[in-house]
Order: sequence, then structure tokens, then C-alpha cells
Amino acid sequence: MDEKLKIKLSIADRVYPLTVEMSQEEGLRSASKKIDQMIKQFEENYAVRDKQDVLAMCALQFASQLEQRQLDHSIDGKETIERLGKINDLLVKYLDK
Repeated sequence: MDEKLKIKLSIADRVYPLTVEMSQEEGLRSASKKIDQMIKQFEENYAVRDKQDVLAMCALQFASQLEQRQLDHSIDGKETIERLGKINDLLVKYLDK
């Protein structure tokens, strides 16, 4: 059983105290850094009115990346199934001889 850990993450100049599993700490800290880097990028490259706009843009960016990965994996899964089907057909033909 993982022990609980109290951490503080800073996102968009706000501190968020969290109680997390020890196994989650590294991932959460990494995500926090990536969000802050993305915020900085959006602020430098676009006319942004406030932090809420930037955070919405970050959320959209991360969500679209996740969706794209899921689409890519589903396509790979279909290709794999098709290839396995072809291999199976070849094996059946070979064994029937």
C-alpha cells in the first residue's frame, strides 16, 4: 500500500496543496511543469487577456493530444488485427496442404 504524501503544486501562479500517493508525485510535478511551460508559451505568442483563457487553451491542447493518441492506437489496432487475419489465413492454407 502506498503511503500518502502532502505536496504543493504551483500552476499559473497559484499554489495547490494536494494529498497524493507517493507513486503519483513525480507525474504530478512533471505535469505541473509542462502546464506552466505551456502557459508561458501561450502568453508569449498570443494576445491573452487572462489566466483563464490560457488555462483553457492548455486544457484544449492536452485533451487534443490525448484524443489523437487514442485515435492513433485504434488505427494501429485495426491494422494489427488485419495483419493477424492475413497471417492466420496463410497458416490455414499451409496446414491444409
